[in-house]
Amino acid sequence: MSVDLSGAQWFKSSRSSANQECVEVAFLGSGMIGVRDSKNPTGAALVFAPAEWDAFTAGVNDGEFDRQ
Repeated sequence: MSVDLSGAQWFKSSRSSANQECVEVAFLGSGMIGVRDSKNPTGAALVFAPAEWDAFTAGVNDGEFDRQ
């Protein structure tokens, strides 16, 4: 699948400072969500369908990805 990211409005979490390296997110057309590395804004981006994004954020909220 190819998604046009040229007009994406990327943003970082409000909990990130300007100097921190983190991911950026963009809400794309058709409900798709883009995720990219803030250190490499011209590099590859992951694109998730709405259900995939919901499953991911639910896992984050539930601590599924916490380091042990």
